[in-house]
Amino acid sequence: MTEIYDEKQLCTRLAAPETRREAFGQMVNLYSEQLYWQIRRIVLVHDDADDLLQEVFLKAWNSLDTFRSDSKLSTWLHRIAINISIDFVRHKKAIDMVNADAVNNGLSIADRLTADEYFDGNEIQAALQEAIAQLPEKQRAIFNMRYFDEMKYSDISDILGTSVGALKASYHIAVKKISEYFHSLD
Repeated sequence: MTEIYDEKQLCTRLAAPETRREAFGQMVNLYSEQLYWQIRRIVLVHDDADDLLQEVFLKAWNSLDTFRSDSKLSTWLHRIAINISIDFVRHKKAIDMVNADAVNNGLSIADRLTADEYFDGNEIQAALQEAIAQLPEKQRAIFNMRYFDEMKYSDISDILGTSVGALKASYHIAVKKISEYFHSLD
């Protein structure tokens, strides 16, 4: 039996204390995979993405009373995921600067990715992730949402609270930086 997804109905059920738990379970089932990949493209490592996904849903559960149905549920969840992921990367970057050799053992992002048992890509995909990882956090998030998730600029704008024009410019700059990275490999 397949259920037709109705976001308004789900939001109504999330708002009602007697149906909240069941509706939350449905929300987790509906959004887990896409949020996981959104997070994974930012943090790169499966275990980190898995932990952060749980953090996203924990924060969503604790913030259900503050969710305003004037934005889409998916937009709200993506915003939480992006913010948690960017905070994680910033924190990790600060730790890595202190313990650079101890944390990374001198390995590049591509090397660490190919060593991850959950990475199923090839060397070119690892190099792409290496190039993306060199982008500033917000630019990386914009690139990932546009390139991998094929999101519309208007949806990204809702998630990040940035104008469509600024997003287009940021995406264009990210593509240029990634292209330059690959040209430097030749």
